[in-house]
Amino acid sequence: MKATTVDQYLVDGCGRCSKGGTPQCTVHTWHPILVAMRELAKECLLTEEVKWSVPCYTLNGKNVLMIHAFKEYCSIMFMKGALLTDPENILHRQTEHVTAGRQLRYTTLEGFMEQRELAKAFILDAIALEKVGAKVPTRTQEDPVVDELKEAFSQDEAFKTAFYQLTPGRQRAYLLHFAQPKQSETRASRIVKCMSMIMRGEGLHDAYQNRKK
Repeated sequence: MKATTVDQYLVDGCGRCSKGGTPQCTVHTWHPILVAMRELAKECLLTEEVKWSVPCYTLNGKNVLMIHAFKEYCSIMFMKGALLTDPENILHRQTEHVTAGRQLRYTTLEGFMEQRELAKAFILDAIALEKVGAKVPTRTQEDPVVDELKEAFSQDEAFKTAFYQLTPGRQRAYLLHFAQPKQSETRASRIVKCMSMIMRGEGLHDAYQNRKK
C-alpha cells in the first residue's frame, strides 16, 4: 500500500515496491536522516503532505521540496533548485536531463547535522523564491518525438492521452529514452516495454527504481 502520511512513510516506506515495511526498504536504511530532514522542513513552517508516495513540503499549495530515499543516498530535493544560489556547488541534479530540481544528498546523520544550517539556508531561500513566484525558465528546444512513438500514438489514443497527462519532466525523460537508439526496431521495442508504465502514470525513473528494489 502506498504511503498516504509521512508517519506511514517512515515506518513502511513509499509502498511502491514489495520491500516496503521490510529491512530491505531504503527508507529504513536512511531512517534517522529522513526524520532529521522532516524536523528541519517543519521547523521552516512548511506544510507537510505526501505526494507521489513521498514526503512533500509546500507553501500555499506550491511544492517547495521533497524528501527521498534512494539506494545510495537520501536527499532533500528542491523543486526549483536550479534557481538557488549555490557557490560551493553542492546541489546535485538527479540525472543530466533534470531541468529544475536539485538535491542535497546525505549518507550519514552526522553529515546531515554538520550541514544542517546550510540546508536550512537553502530551504529558506527556496521559500523566498516561492513567495515571489519565481519560475524556472522553460526549455526553448523541443525534445524529439520519434516516428515510432508517433505511430504508437496513432494506433492507441488512450496511450497518447496517458503520455501527455504525465508531468513535463516525465514526458521528456521518456522522449530522450526513446530517441537514444539508432535502430528503429530498438526504439519501437523501448516504447512497447514502457507502455504499461506510462498508462499507470509512472515516470521512467520510478519504474527503474522499483526494479532495483
